[in-house]
Amino acid sequence: MKISGMLVDIELKSIYPADIFIENDIITEIKKTNSAEKLFIMPGLIDSHVHVESSMLTPGFFAKACVPHGTIGVVSDPHEIANVSGIAGVEYMINEGGKVPFKFWFGAPSCVPATTYETSGDIINSNAIEKLLMKEEIKYLAEMMNFPGVLSGDNEVMSKIKHAKILNKRIDGHCPGLRGEKLRKYIEAGISTDHECSTIEEAKEKIEFGMKILIREGSAARNLDALKTLYLTNPDDVMLCSDDIHPEMLEKRHINKLISKLINEGFDIFDVIRSATINPVLHYGLNSGSIRKGQKGDMIVVDSPEQMNVLETWIEGRKVFDRGKVLFDFVPGNPINKFNCTKISEQDILVKKSGDKLRIIQAYDGELFTTELFAEPGNNSLVMADTRNDILKIVVKDRYNDSPPAVGFIKGFGLINGAFASSVAHDSHNIIAVGTNDSDIVQSVNEIICFKGGLAVSFGNKVESLQLNVAGIMSDRPCSEVAAEYQRLSGLIKELGCPLSAPFMTLSFMALLVIPDLKMSDKGLFSGKSFSHVPLFAD
Repeated sequence: MKISGMLVDIELKSIYPADIFIENDIITEIKKTNSAEKLFIMPGLIDSHVHVESSMLTPGFFAKACVPHGTIGVVSDPHEIANVSGIAGVEYMINEGGKVPFKFWFGAPSCVPATTYETSGDIINSNAIEKLLMKEEIKYLAEMMNFPGVLSGDNEVMSKIKHAKILNKRIDGHCPGLRGEKLRKYIEAGISTDHECSTIEEAKEKIEFGMKILIREGSAARNLDALKTLYLTNPDDVMLCSDDIHPEMLEKRHINKLISKLINEGFDIFDVIRSATINPVLHYGLNSGSIRKGQKGDMIVVDSPEQMNVLETWIEGRKVFDRGKVLFDFVPGNPINKFNCTKISEQDILVKKSGDKLRIIQAYDGELFTTELFAEPGNNSLVMADTRNDILKIVVKDRYNDSPPAVGFIKGFGLINGAFASSVAHDSHNIIAVGTNDSDIVQSVNEIICFKGGLAVSFGNKVESLQLNVAGIMSDRPCSEVAAEYQRLSGLIKELGCPLSAPFMTLSFMALLVIPDLKMSDKGLFSGKSFSHVPLFAD
């Protein structure tokens, strides 16, 4: 087998015509030639931090969606399914990922549950972390979100970090906004990366203290424009990642289009490609890397570095994608799940007035952060949604038990009618809903309970939904089908008045307690500033 084109040699920082010969999946020879077709050969691309589950696809269908974009592997934190099903969830991801010719480098989820202020489906303690880290498939300790636990020297947290150090496995970080001496102490504990930087100043300080920066550009948080000048100052210290990428975006692009954007903006082609190939390989010790004689080829053929339209993808010397066609099949295994609650009623989400200041979550389009607002609750004994002022009701229902739902109020979703709900609700993946009236809220929540996981939009007596039958957060259907249904439901929400660019994604992060400021768990309102629950009515 011979592949001909312009070889983009990252290590030599040179582009030259070459023939690459492959025999029994091994590169047997790389021969420089005098000329070649204007196609470009480069190492296969790596997403340095992603939660596969956020694509709502199981690993096999995720892989089939990635290879058309030249992605040959992902550094994957199975944190989401672990919060639903614990070790069994991690093993499900490993087993499903092993069915396809694609590289999943899984991590051991370090924060299950993410906090003790919400109900999750399982717990992974330090003893379980040690056993996970001993698996060959587990390459690192996944993002340590509990940075307060690191700073306070929490025994359980430090034990998890200790196990990773003993086994010589990297430790990923998660410390949005952490600066100064607290940051230094966090990094000195052994934390090696961060993907939460939103400013260049924060990123440079973290690099100065010894971190690698994973520049994130996903469906929710997008930091590439804010951090891209790191390619001018610290190209060896950066990698590219998506973190959370939804199916409709994955259909269109992955890391390839981030590379295209950077090259078109004038950043060095070798530094940019290196950040999505060699840098993650060196940092995590991955079985991938350069195009070299004697290696199994992880490489891609593209039309040009400026466009990064992928023509061929090769993984370990095997062509897995060729000009529009994925060259492997996938049959999903039996789904796993944990869904134990029963339907709710309108009576369950009534809010009785008990104060003169109503605490409200302020959400923002495209942001994980929220702020805290206050409003007068009105003169009635029951507090209802106020669509004129965009104050809607938000409900979180524990899906693992039959405990009563928690109810609050939120601004920023802009609905005029109806409600929508999801069992994709980071990180514990309880059911979260927002709506203009109790009837539609209850109807959307109960649809998800009937399906044991999914997305639902309710308006009047009608409800539209997408079932997520794997852990309540993934579908065992192909990306194209899931993306189409996801976009259809998102379109319905926008027809109901919501101006948000990704309403389901924004809703899912309203339960993410580790990102400030005011969020909602199944146990009530939670302040990321005080790291404690706060009452719905303020004094």
